[in-house]
Amino acid sequence: MTDQAMSPLRRRMIEDMTIRKFAPKTQHDYLQRVKNFAAYLGRSPDTASSEDVRHYQLHLTASGVGVPTVNQTVSTLRFFFKVTLGRPDLVERTAFVREPRKLPVVLSPEEVIRLLNAAPGLKYKAALSVAYGAGLRAAEVVSLKVSDIDSKRMIIRVEQGKGGKDRNVMLSPHLLNLLRAWWKAARPQGWLFPGRDPAQPMTTRQLNRACHAAAQMAEINKRVSLHTLRHSFATHLLEQNIDVRVIQVLLGRATYCPRTTG
Repeated sequence: MTDQAMSPLRRRMIEDMTIRKFAPKTQHDYLQRVKNFAAYLGRSPDTASSEDVRHYQLHLTASGVGVPTVNQTVSTLRFFFKVTLGRPDLVERTAFVREPRKLPVVLSPEEVIRLLNAAPGLKYKAALSVAYGAGLRAAEVVSLKVSDIDSKRMIIRVEQGKGGKDRNVMLSPHLLNLLRAWWKAARPQGWLFPGRDPAQPMTTRQLNRACHAAAQMAEINKRVSLHTLRHSFATHLLEQNIDVRVIQVLLGRATYCPRTTG
């Protein structure tokens, strides 16, 4: 797939995604998956047949990629063929793979404290504390601005979270004190957690690396990620008999079940 051959098609797909207000990362991922499909074909994807699509799904399954990757690819190809090409017949037989439900990893309150105390520096301790203390996703944490912290109402404003929705989450006095300590130490002006370039926010990759490093330093023998902190937040609220509907609102989800990932 050459850039020249794909240029008009790529441009149209980008326009289709822009019309539907797909997030920049989603657009990037969709384009990459179509590029991977074209590389498998060895030609432009707009020349594919329904059998090509079927064989590609078989190829992905046989190559051992995870269920999420297969399903994300199916979603991408359905969009590409249905919307951009106007050929829904080519993907009408594609199927999503049912993913086995697994219990998410949850840390105990003591393990959370150990992890946060082992964070590599005040910035990361504050960021990871926000992830746990407010139940935020990694992308939501790094997108926070100083102005999103409302100490008068004791809330954190989350703008354009998953699904493009705004919401308010709780801000505990302990977390507020930690954020104040971080602000006094670094005086961030725009982004609450700036990256190496102060004009840009910390990346989710940086935050995830800090989370893994903290878990290792704290000698936590569990598979820990930012999502682990989010699940732990919800589970600890459930254990305190907080209404599940309140937890759903705080997490920015339509539903929450601690037995599943997400």
